Amino acid sequence: MILVTGGTGLLGSHLLFDLVNAGKPVRAIKRKTSNTGTVQKVFSYYSDKADELFGKIEWVDADIMDFVAMDDALEGIDHVYHAGAVVSFYPKDHKAMLTVNIEGTANLVNLCIAREIKKFCYVSSVAVLGRAVNDGVSDESTYWQPSKKNSVYGQSKYGAEREIWRGIEEGLNAYIVNPSVILGPGFWDGGNSGLFSLVWKGLKYYTRGINGYVDVRDVSRAMILLMESEISKERFIVSSENCSYQQIFEYMARYLDRPTPSINVPLFLTGIAWRIEAVRSFIMRTLPEVTMEMATTTTMVYTYSNEKIRKTLGFEFMPVEQSIKEISELFLRDHK
Repeated sequence: MILVTGGTGLLGSHLLFDLVNAGKPVRAIKRKTSNTGTVQKVFSYYSDKADELFGKIEWVDADIMDFVAMDDALEGIDHVYHAGAVVSFYPKDHKAMLTVNIEGTANLVNLCIAREIKKFCYVSSVAVLGRAVNDGVSDESTYWQPSKKNSVYGQSKYGAEREIWRGIEEGLNAYIVNPSVILGPGFWDGGNSGLFSLVWKGLKYYTRGINGYVDVRDVSRAMILLMESEISKERFIVSSENCSYQQIFEYMARYLDRPTPSINVPLFLTGIAWRIEAVRSFIMRTLPEVTMEMATTTTMVYTYSNEKIRKTLGFEFMPVEQSIKEISELFLRDHK
């Protein structure tokens, strides 16, 4: 049987669909307060038997920080996909993100070693990779370097990866995937899916930063192919293309039939913007719409190589424009 953490998120929901659609027995953990409704909606995007497939998931209430609950959740499990993590660019969440992402992963690694789990997949991020010098292309050998430009999320994922590598040294049969920015449907109110909502509402601004992008279905497919292979003790970047934020927003605007964002925000203005927003949010007692980490990330040039996974698995990625086109169609379906 397979255990999935993070099953109520964007990647986890697509992974669950692919697994149950292939007839795999699956158990997924969730918090008691988690809503599985969006997961069921994701299933409906890809099958006319969504309710039937969704009903095949064995849901278990468990917190990854609860050692006893996680031990119970691993009863009868052979394979684990660890996609659960706290993701936030808000300072108020930094402590929890570091604790859950690192210590929670350590808990799961220790339990899986003790239970002699057959194979373990950890979903990390390209945020743990070192930034290649002179705007070069990062690959699996571009190692982490301490920097003020590293996000706290990246720090948390780097710490979690150290627990995976430690577990491998102690006998855990594991591999790591490092997705770039994941594009997918359903979670329209936040995260990367929320970008579609911003463009739909009339986003006017863009920055000249560059990042890697990948369709959520490709990430899920890569995870499963690696799980079913003999490959272990390795990491793989899972990224389709390197695109500018301007290009990404242009694609979204085109397929959502909205005006293309046309105002470039230079670096010095992003610095002013997050400071003004910090003051506004403090006065209004609300979350800032722009944080320092958000502003910094969108102005940087990060590019990644997918050569290793393409050569190892013969893997072909969906083009980013095609991904955005299909996601936009689902967005419009949901917003009729």
